[in-house]
Amino acid sequence: MTSFALRPRRSVLYMPAANERALEKAKAIPADALIFDLEDAVAPDAKVEARERACAMFVGGGYGSREITIRANGIGTMWHEDDVAAIAQAGPDGIVVPKINSAADVHAIEAALERHGAPDRTRIWAMLETPIAMLHAEEICMASERLGVLVLGTNDLSKELHAKRVASRAPLLGGLYLSLLAARAADKIILDGVFNDIKDESGFLAECQQGRDLGFDGKTLIHPSQVEGCNDLFSPEPEEVDLAVRIIAAFEEAEREGRGVVTVDGRMIENLHVDEARRVLAIDEAIVTARS
Repeated sequence: MTSFALRPRRSVLYMPAANERALEKAKAIPADALIFDLEDAVAPDAKVEARERACAMFVGGGYGSREITIRANGIGTMWHEDDVAAIAQAGPDGIVVPKINSAADVHAIEAALERHGAPDRTRIWAMLETPIAMLHAEEICMASERLGVLVLGTNDLSKELHAKRVASRAPLLGGLYLSLLAARAADKIILDGVFNDIKDESGFLAECQQGRDLGFDGKTLIHPSQVEGCNDLFSPEPEEVDLAVRIIAAFEEAEREGRGVVTVDGRMIENLHVDEARRVLAIDEAIVTARS
C-alpha cells in the first residue's frame, strides 16, 4: 500500500460543495486529490446544505483512488464548529482548514476532530495564508502528527502583503521558502497555491514549473482544465526515471564489488544521489499505482 507521504498529490482540485453536479463530475476528473469546498465557493445561505452534500457525496463513494478532503469554514466563523463535527463524522482523507496561524489553531482542530470521532485517516490540511502563518510555519508543522499537509493560500498572502501580482511571484518567495523549509523539516506534504487565470495556459504551466523547481509536492487548482498540465509537470520525467534506475544499479553493483567510487554519465555518485533516485522511483511507482 502506498504510504501517506508517497501518495501522489500533483493536482489538488477545489470543487464547490454547493454544486452537486460539479461534485458528481469530479468523479471523472483525473486529479490526484479533491477539495470539496464549504468556504469561498459557497454563499452564506447555502453553507449548511453544502456541508450536508459534501459529506454525503464522500460517504457515497465513486471517486476511486482520489484523495478526498473537505474544506471547512475558518476558525471563528459561525459555521466552523458544525463543519468540523460533520467532517469528522464523515471521515474523509482530510479536513482543509483555512487561515491556520499557530500551533494552538492546529491543537484546536485536532481536539475537535477527536471529540467528534474522526478516524485516524482524517488528516489535517492546514492552509497558510498570512504573514504570521509564514513566520510560525515550523511550529505549525510540528504541532500534531495528525497534520499531514500544508496548503499555501497565495491569494490571501498577496493581499496581506499588499503585494503586486507578478509572474515571478517575487513578493511571495520569502513566505514560500519559509513554508517549504518547515514542511521538509517536519516531513510534511506541501502544496503550492492556485493560479487564477484559467485562460493563461502558458502562465499556469510556468508557475507549475516554478513550484516544482522550488520543491512543492503539487499544486491546488481552481478548474479541471488545469489538471492535465499540472499532472505532467509534477510527474518525474522519463529521463529522470531512467537516470534513477541507472544510478541505483551502478551503486548496488559497486557495493557488491567492493568499489568505493561510483560514476554515472561521468558524474560522481554519492549516497545523497542514491536517496534522490530512490525517491524519484517511489513517486513514479505511486503515480502508476494510483492509476491502476
